[in-house]
Amino acid sequence: MKFAVVANPERDDCITLAREVMERLSAEVEQKTAEKMGMKGTPIEELNADIIITIGGDGTILLALQRARGAVLGVNLGVLGFLSEIEPAHLWDAIERIENGDYIIDRRMKLAVWKNKERLYDCVNEVVIHTSEIAKLRNYRIHFNNECVDEIRSDGLIISTPTGSTSYALSAGGPVLYPALESIVIVPIAPFKAATRAFVVPTGELKIEMPDKKENVLVLDGQKSVNLKSEDVVFVKKSEFYAEFIRFDSKFFTKLKRRMLVR
Repeated sequence: MKFAVVANPERDDCITLAREVMERLSAEVEQKTAEKMGMKGTPIEELNADIIITIGGDGTILLALQRARGAVLGVNLGVLGFLSEIEPAHLWDAIERIENGDYIIDRRMKLAVWKNKERLYDCVNEVVIHTSEIAKLRNYRIHFNNECVDEIRSDGLIISTPTGSTSYALSAGGPVLYPALESIVIVPIAPFKAATRAFVVPTGELKIEMPDKKENVLVLDGQKSVNLKSEDVVFVKKSEFYAEFIRFDSKFFTKLKRRMLVR
């Protein structure tokens, strides 16, 4: 079984644990993580392993799922760690269970994203389009399967997977979706009209137009930002690829209450 390691390079405790994992498992190491150890590593886009051990917070997991190939075991050294599966103290027990085949693969839908005809990175959590200037409303015209759904005036839009429904979309007033569903959540950010609400659609093609002669920013899972001009069009639909998480149980609501309500 081939292991790889991706750690938050800005935190010494993450690098220390990454070094231990690399030495004990002979794991391949992502480039920026390796540089912090004074070593050469593999560019994250070239990582392809059976198991990718991420050490950090949810951002580290999203980065690995966005750019590398492999099922992710998230080790939480972040603040919330909602996507993580284990704490550092349980890492070696988890590795033993994986080597014995005692685990679950939790497959989650991803979103494929295009800026005009250019395909960008897939997203596990959400695609965000927002104004390039703080507190400046913009108009966003939303189409679903070639039908105009609405034109919303707001600070931006969040287009979320069920996995991402407990992230940024939730903080903006969106619903919680069970992660095994294959649906898309559309949540306006601070809409001008108070009656504007989030809505859920089945998997299909979304087209977002920005009729104002102003610039916007497209953000992919919080990891990659792309500038948008008014003439640009954003397309979003279900990706042909899935995010895969290593799990040791499937108790979503237990984790939701523990991570979202207790802390």
